[in-house]
Amino acid sequence: MTTENLNSIRERAAFITQRLEQHFGDPVQKTRSRPMDNLVLTILSQNTNDRNRDIAYRQLRERYASWEEVKDADLDEIEIAVRPAGLGKQKASTIKNVLNWISDTYGDLNIDFLCHMDPWEAIETFTTQKGIGIKTMAVVLCFSCGIDVFPVDTHVHRICRRLEFVPDKATADKTFRLMKDVVPVGKSYSLHVNFLRLGRQICHARKPMCEICPIRENCPFGKARFD
Repeated sequence: MTTENLNSIRERAAFITQRLEQHFGDPVQKTRSRPMDNLVLTILSQNTNDRNRDIAYRQLRERYASWEEVKDADLDEIEIAVRPAGLGKQKASTIKNVLNWISDTYGDLNIDFLCHMDPWEAIETFTTQKGIGIKTMAVVLCFSCGIDVFPVDTHVHRICRRLEFVPDKATADKTFRLMKDVVPVGKSYSLHVNFLRLGRQICHARKPMCEICPIRENCPFGKARFD
């Protein structure tokens, strides 16, 4: 990507960020969950919806008083607790393995230190563990630590490609790395949340409602469908 193209994309991203804040509001994060809690929650969110994720997380917390108890629990029992999130055996194994790795590596299950690490170092370190991807760590850093990183989930990835911020064939991980130079400084949380709202309400994977999209005039995908 040339400097000229990048500057053009940055300008469009800044305008779109502002336009979405006008349409949906400027999201304010009132509370932050602790990184360890958010890490497990985000693992449970993989390949499921928020409702099922939340049911599984609530059941897990009701069954076990601490993450130490989860770490030491029988794998089959953890699977029963997280089953509503789908892929119960896989997610139970991931959670137990990750908890053991954190305990062995850092001495306990408090990972608040992530908020003081270089975010790229934190991502590289934790994504060495099976079941923890870049998106998972970006969510933890953004939502628990308030760090200016831009998580890329299914909705965000789709919208970034439709806006031609990234190549159409870019993977979600590639999109995450490219968007680092695109998102306006200090606006990662705002743009992520408003892209989620846009993706869920308007910019659907199938039958997107471009006719009511607040950024259609700045979206190559939307303009191609109507102009």
